[in-house]
Amino acid sequence: MARTSAGLLLHRRRDGHLEVLLVHPGGPFWAKKDLGAWSIPKGEHGPDDDELACAEREFAEELGSRPPPARPGHDLDLGTIRQSGGKVVRAFAREGDLDADAIVSNEFEVEWPPRSGRRQVFPEVDRAGWFTLDEARDRINAAQAAFLERLAHGLGVVG
Repeated sequence: MARTSAGLLLHRRRDGHLEVLLVHPGGPFWAKKDLGAWSIPKGEHGPDDDELACAEREFAEELGSRPPPARPGHDLDLGTIRQSGGKVVRAFAREGDLDADAIVSNEFEVEWPPRSGRRQVFPEVDRAGWFTLDEARDRINAAQAAFLERLAHGLGVVG
């Protein structure tokens, strides 16, 4: 059975443009990667877990604050995608704002450098940023780009 994750794609309007909030994974593997490395805040869940509740929980863990509250009937279900490693990700979109410079991510521990015997702690997310759709298309994990297109379509945004 494929691993499954759920995430929340926060969006806002700024200067007449739709912007989305993406996160950059922390740790040494991602340190020098930019284009194609960013993601929606997301995390794994079990088969019986509520996917939206998981998306909200993971948002809080990766960014250090709860997502803005949902306006009834305004969250968009963006469906699922399959990433190159086989993980299935379901995304929900929510309008809201957040200070991307004020994130405080949870952390993970890994042996680094590999086979060194030394363990180091890294943030799960090392930074977050707001991007226009065009900017986000360049930065987001290729499989997750479908979420940007579905959001634009769902909101009636062109370009």
